[in-house]
Amino acid sequence: MTINSYMPVQIISGKGCFNENYKLLEKFGKSCLIVTGGNSAKKCGALTDVVSALEKLGISYSVFDGITENPQTADCHRAGECARSIDADFIIGIGGGSPLDASKAIAIYASNPCLSPADIYLRKYDNKALPVVLVGTTSGTGSEVTGVSVLTDSSVGLKKSISGPDCYSVVSFCDYTYTMTMPYSVTVSTALDAFAHAVEGYFSSTANDLSDVYAEKAFGMLRTGLLHFFSNKTMPDENLREELYMASLVAGLCLNITGTCFPHTMGYILTEDFGIAHGRACAAFIPDFIKISAENMPSKAQKLFDIMGMDCDTLCNLIDVLADINIEINDEQMSEYENRWTDPVKNFSRTPGNFTSATAVDILKKYN
Repeated sequence: MTINSYMPVQIISGKGCFNENYKLLEKFGKSCLIVTGGNSAKKCGALTDVVSALEKLGISYSVFDGITENPQTADCHRAGECARSIDADFIIGIGGGSPLDASKAIAIYASNPCLSPADIYLRKYDNKALPVVLVGTTSGTGSEVTGVSVLTDSSVGLKKSISGPDCYSVVSFCDYTYTMTMPYSVTVSTALDAFAHAVEGYFSSTANDLSDVYAEKAFGMLRTGLLHFFSNKTMPDENLREELYMASLVAGLCLNITGTCFPHTMGYILTEDFGIAHGRACAAFIPDFIKISAENMPSKAQKLFDIMGMDCDTLCNLIDVLADINIEINDEQMSEYENRWTDPVKNFSRTPGNFTSATAVDILKKYN
C-alpha cells in the first residue's frame, strides 16, 4: 500500500466559508492584488465579499481583471508588475481555473522582476513567490488544491503547465454558492474536467492507494451530475451544485498526486486551435482513454464501471454526448501535432500501455 502525497493547502469549504473565516487574511500582509477574469467574480458575489473583508481588515488592494480564458503569460507578467507597483504582500485569485492558475504565476512574477513572460517555464528564480489565497467560483478546475498552473505561452500561443511547491495556494476558500451563477455550458464543461481529472488519475502509472480513494469518491459524486446533464439538460439545483463542487475538489486531490494523462495534453490543441472549452476538450479523448485503460487494467476498469453504474460503451457514449465535439482536423494540422508531441511526452508515459505520439495521431484521425 502506498499513500505518498503532498498537499500543503489549507482548505476551507462550505456555504459562507469565506465570510466566516476572512480574518485569516490578516496574517498575509497589509496590501494585496485581487486577480479576476471578466464579470463572473462580480456576478457571483465573491468579489464583493473579498473587497468587503479587506476593507474591514484595513488591507489595501487593487483589482486586476485582465485574465482571459486560458491565461496568457504576458497578462500574468503584467499583473505581476501591477502587484509590485502597489507593494502587494499577497495575491487573492477569484474565479475558475484561469484566474486561479494565473494567480499562481502572478505571485512568481511579482517577486521576481527579472523574469520575462516566457522565463516562468524555466522554473529558475531567486525570490520566493508571494502567498496566494484562492476563492473558487467554478466546479471543475481543482486548482484550489493542486500545485499546478496551466498557462498559454504568449510567444508561441501554446498551452504549457508549470508545477511545484511554489504553485500551491496557502489558503483556498471553497464555497459552492459562488458556482450557482455559472451558465449551463460552463457547468457541464467543468464537470467533465473534474471527471477527466479523476479518471486520468485513476489509471495513471503514478496512481497509488490514496489517489484511488479520491478518484473512486469523485466518480460516485460526479455520476449524478453527469447523468442529470445527459438526461435532463437543465441547470442543477443547489444540492447538486454543492456535490459537483466538492467532487471537483476531491478529483483535484487525486490529480495532485498523479498528474494527468494524454487526454489533457491532446485537449490543449482543441482549445488552442478550435476554441473548445478546456473541460470539453479533455473529455473529447476520455472515451479513448477509458477503452485503452480497460484493455490494460480490466479489473480496475470494472470498478469504475460498477461505481458509475454503466458498462464501458454506455459511459463512453455519455461522455461523447456531453463533450459534443464537432471539428475537422486537416492533414497539415495533424502533422504539426505529431511533431509537437516528441516522445517521450510525460503525460503520454503515464497512460496505460505503450502510448506514443503515433497513437495520439491515430486517435486524432477520427476528426480528419
